[in-house]
Amino acid sequence: MKASLLTICCILILFTGSSFQPKDDWTYLLDKNLTKWNIYQSFHHKLGYKGEAPKDENGNLIKPIGYNINQDKVFTTMEENGEPVLHIDGDIYGCLFTKQDFGNYDLKLKVKWGTHKYVPRVNEPKDSGVLYHSQGECGVEYWRTWMLSQEFQVTEAGMGDYWSQASSRSDVKAVKKGSDYFFDKNGTLTAFGTGTGNGGFCHAGVDAENKDGWNDLELITYGDKSIRIVNGQVVMALSNSRYVVNGEAKPLVKGKIQIQSEAAEVFYKDIKIKSINGIPEEYAGYFK
Repeated sequence: MKASLLTICCILILFTGSSFQPKDDWTYLLDKNLTKWNIYQSFHHKLGYKGEAPKDENGNLIKPIGYNINQDKVFTTMEENGEPVLHIDGDIYGCLFTKQDFGNYDLKLKVKWGTHKYVPRVNEPKDSGVLYHSQGECGVEYWRTWMLSQEFQVTEAGMGDYWSQASSRSDVKAVKKGSDYFFDKNGTLTAFGTGTGNGGFCHAGVDAENKDGWNDLELITYGDKSIRIVNGQVVMALSNSRYVVNGEAKPLVKGKIQIQSEAAEVFYKDIKIKSINGIPEEYAGYFK
């Protein structure tokens, strides 16, 4: 009798611990205290910025605000239906960046725009971005704010655009229309980034943005390849992710994740990540 009861208990424990529990391989990166993130802030950039170090009215160099200060409370959280939502006011250039490095993963998140815009982009589309494979110190690119990385652009009418940050490069199947390049899965494989001769920017293949609410973003990256998906549509595929040091190209396949503050109010939520063992078969054709 005791043996039978023991057997039953073991079976119940086995099933309760596995079969009847929801399986969720995702790691959720957002909480109300931003415990998985660090902060960097650089400057209140002014109109006419051309990449040079900002100076005050006396011509003295202005120091960047720095790490983990959160001046003007640019980065805050709120609650929506019991879940944390990240609010980025945007008036100071900067970023949140993960404390942990990641490689070979599927990243999902939701984003929507606020109403505020700031100098120097008052007359420009609202702008933010998710920067991945981020390495080194902040402040090493044109805006003296972000890390070496690959940018998944988040902007009005251009979610999923590619921007190179610092010395990063990537290859995209693209077609040229006028002076601009656009992702096209049947296009010519083209290198983008500093020193490639093609600039550091490529438009997403389609404008898949939801203009009036939350947008679902997904980044799937494995090895040197990545797929960008906006509201269920593939808008960009990239390969041969790399960066250049003293003229030598090196793989850029893992690192931290940055979320930009770039002169526009924006909200993010449901930020989650999981490890993968390869590019899903349904997207393999983008790399043939």
